[in-house]
Amino acid sequence: MLYEEKIIGYLFSDDKEKLQFDVIHNYLSNESYWSKGISADILKRAIRNSECFGIYDNSGKQAGFARVVTDKATYGYIGDVFVLEPHRGKGLSKFLMEFILNHPELQGFRRWMLLTRDAQDLYKKYGFIVFHAPERCMELWDPEVYTKKDTDN
Repeated sequence: MLYEEKIIGYLFSDDKEKLQFDVIHNYLSNESYWSKGISADILKRAIRNSECFGIYDNSGKQAGFARVVTDKATYGYIGDVFVLEPHRGKGLSKFLMEFILNHPELQGFRRWMLLTRDAQDLYKKYGFIVFHAPERCMELWDPEVYTKKDTDN
């Protein structure tokens, strides 16, 4: 069942059919600091295997995006969150967080996680904290994975 809501003239939706892939790919591969150079194939696979959320203006054009990697039972990782420049300053990122966290299929999780370089104040409003046990947190990180010429991604 689709989960949609009209908020301040924008449609928030989890309908993947509404996603405008070219808009999402252009932003993530060219403008974001976290996914520079991501290929269309990798992004298509990420979208296919995630819960995705779009924001659309009253003409139906994509204004924002986020995705959640989840098992829909215990855990959700929020990533690739953005609002396009012409739509910023209207509180859309706040409404997007509320929309995601209220999604009926994403309730009762033991843990939500995300990574951000510059939006900690936004996420703190929704209860996110600096990792409570950093000594337990580990990662295998390759920040150049999308820009390597010899990758099979």
